[in-house]
Amino acid sequence: MTCFQRNAWLCAIFLIMGWSLSSCGDDDDNDPDEPGVLQLTAAQVGNVVLNLANASSNTALPIDEPLLATFAAALDRSTVEGAVRLKIKTSDETVPVTYAYSNGDKTVTLTPAADLVNSTTYQLVMTDGLQSVAGDVYPGHTVEFTTVASTITITSLKIGGTEVLSVPRVTNVPLTAATIEVAFSQPVDVATVVSQNIFIATPSAAVPTSLSVSEDKRKVTITLPGILGDLQRYALTLNTNVKGVGGEVLQNFTKSFYTAPSETPDHPVIADDALLTLVQRQTFKYFWDFAHPASGLARERNTSGDVVTSGGSGFGIMALIVGIERDFITRAEGVARMNKIVTFLEDADRFHGAWSHWIDGSTGAVVPFSQKDDGGDLVETSFLVQGLLTFRQYLQPSDTTGNDLINRITTLWQGVEWDWYRKNNEQVLYWHWSPDYDWQMNFAMYGYFEQQITYFLAAASPTHGIPKSVYTNGYGRNGQIHTGNTYYGYMLPLGTPSPLFWVHYSYLGLDPHFSDDYADYWQQNVNASKINHAYCVANPNGYVGYSDECWGLTSSDDSQRGYDAHSPSNDNGTISPTAALSSFPYTPEESMKALKFFYYSVGDRLWGEYGFYDAFNLTQGWTADSFLAIDQGPIIVMIENYRTGLLWNLFMSAPEVQNGFATLDFSKE
Repeated sequence: MTCFQRNAWLCAIFLIMGWSLSSCGDDDDNDPDEPGVLQLTAAQVGNVVLNLANASSNTALPIDEPLLATFAAALDRSTVEGAVRLKIKTSDETVPVTYAYSNGDKTVTLTPAADLVNSTTYQLVMTDGLQSVAGDVYPGHTVEFTTVASTITITSLKIGGTEVLSVPRVTNVPLTAATIEVAFSQPVDVATVVSQNIFIATPSAAVPTSLSVSEDKRKVTITLPGILGDLQRYALTLNTNVKGVGGEVLQNFTKSFYTAPSETPDHPVIADDALLTLVQRQTFKYFWDFAHPASGLARERNTSGDVVTSGGSGFGIMALIVGIERDFITRAEGVARMNKIVTFLEDADRFHGAWSHWIDGSTGAVVPFSQKDDGGDLVETSFLVQGLLTFRQYLQPSDTTGNDLINRITTLWQGVEWDWYRKNNEQVLYWHWSPDYDWQMNFAMYGYFEQQITYFLAAASPTHGIPKSVYTNGYGRNGQIHTGNTYYGYMLPLGTPSPLFWVHYSYLGLDPHFSDDYADYWQQNVNASKINHAYCVANPNGYVGYSDECWGLTSSDDSQRGYDAHSPSNDNGTISPTAALSSFPYTPEESMKALKFFYYSVGDRLWGEYGFYDAFNLTQGWTADSFLAIDQGPIIVMIENYRTGLLWNLFMSAPEVQNGFATLDFSKE
């Protein structure tokens, strides 16, 4: 066999095994699976396993890790240092290393005396001088790999001349901050300084910019056109295509910054009283212009189609009264709308007198809120009845249509079987009942949340009333409802700082100037609102915009979670206008500041067809495009209660309400 034939045979054998030979020795030919040939099983740089057959895949290897070569048999140490070397490919220079052995001397570890050089191709050369302790000879092989490119780093970032690189959240950037300067650790490749690699964007659009590079190529200046948008989130991005002049790579870099408020209001400034009326008028359109045409009830939200909401419609009924009194509509128009609503409710699905949460506004059929929530919803029913009774008290018995509506509303109210929802006379009310799923929702209403009106109306009912013991055991938890903890200097008789709708929904008609065995509800509601405000002023999470005038946490739409119950203990930077605005009776000064901020400072994005959109989050650069009945209604009603006490006075004038106070031993202030 000639030398050429022997070498070709050996190379073919090792290619079948997945190895690429850079040289073949003059050793006697041996089958690699037979004694006499030492086999390489793996080569690594740190934890990265090298491809023995394809050097092009051995890239971006670390520069500070040892090299390991593992063989099928124990090595003869005396042959290793002369036969296994690490070289720089371009110069053929040998890299100084130390050798160590493990795995029963099957693995040799080469540790370079210094870190390898970035962006450099190295060769792990293993010659045919390498042998095992048994005398097996390695046929020779070279493994190539290339180290990771060196990096270029950002050493300084100035926006409008202010250093912000190490600032966690950059806020209040002047609207006139026309330039951004980025300094680098090494000179940059000018060809990579282009708008595809360095750019600024808002959450909705890219921002046109111009780029320039300093003479020493260590600084890039980004020039912004004109005035920046106020209270806007911008994001500066430099991607990995930005390179140094030596090919150094920049890690992907993004820095968000937020601009300051504008000194120019988004809308013409008007008197405070006129602003309150404007907000009521615009928000009223949700319940008047956008009401379901067949039923007159309020759609759940502005994208709900035929789905109307029972609780939100109760709020909308109270808003009708405001609309009449504020001359948004005539009294005849309001009474006609109420007649349509009552007629629809008389024929809609009911479950022991209670309506479902959602109803088809065309047919009156239940629309399941969830699989098993397809029957009566006692809490939503109580919100609806609160509105019905308030409107009943507004009607004039001397008017034929009004008197007819009075009687029909009374019939609807007396048909609600509040006592049925005790579930076999338990000492607590249950939220749901379904003819298909019975009591499987199993929501016993223990303790304090938004449902005090439910217990109150159940106690006030002349036909299906509950005794005080159910209120005491269920709502009051036999006294355990009282907490009395202090937050931000305000004592909260009940619960912990909550979403603010807890102090709104039950008290649109039920005047909270009263006490029961557990709390003074005016104190509860005022302090809950002040705590919510104080938390936003303190802003422990550093969210953008939170201040004395930008506050209000409650349940609303959410950019991250879809819908969420925001509160001091569940806060992600989302402000809901209904929270502060529906607290006007409790925090008039703080709420007026919030109203002005919503209208004048962020009104360009927050003010819409039906008043303020549901929520916004300046930190995320997000504003909802939704309106919800349960959020719009309390704004109209509670602003009116702040201004005139109208809805409180009407609801409290009902004789059944007075009976409820007597049954539950409530004390009026």
